[in-house]
Amino acid sequence: MTMISKITPCLWFDHQAEEAANFYVSIFKNSRITEISRYSEVGQEQHGRPAGSVMVVEFELEGHRFTGLNGGPHFTLSPAISFQIDCADQAEVDYFWEKLGEGGPVEAQQCGWVQDKFGLSWQVVPSILRDLTKDLSDPRCKRAFGAMMQMKKLDIAELKKAYEG
Repeated sequence: MTMISKITPCLWFDHQAEEAANFYVSIFKNSRITEISRYSEVGQEQHGRPAGSVMVVEFELEGHRFTGLNGGPHFTLSPAISFQIDCADQAEVDYFWEKLGEGGPVEAQQCGWVQDKFGLSWQVVPSILRDLTKDLSDPRCKRAFGAMMQMKKLDIAELKKAYEG
């Protein structure tokens, strides 16, 4: 079911919005492309896109609405904006890390963050991390936080081990 929201993230792509939407929909369950709009000859002097080419792709991931815009090379995605995935267990962490990181830059992987091949950053985070790092005045939380800072993909067993000392 679609969540009705006043706010929908719009992701700016050069020309890969449909490819990116298909990629994301293939990874997340309960996801779908809801609409594709195409450029026309109207406004071509501004947008410079061939009539009939994809302009906007609207899609849902786990009930959350997104828009992908083929706006040209003027702007690019940045790690300053990321989407956090709350993972129930290590299998989920591993799944999203592998799928989203496929083709993305390895150097952008750190502390549970992975960048996909389109430049979008994702935080692949086990739910338990909040409990393991919530009070950095607690030596156990400090140890878990320190362990997390050394990781690329987060490892729940290692985080718990650090927490327990």
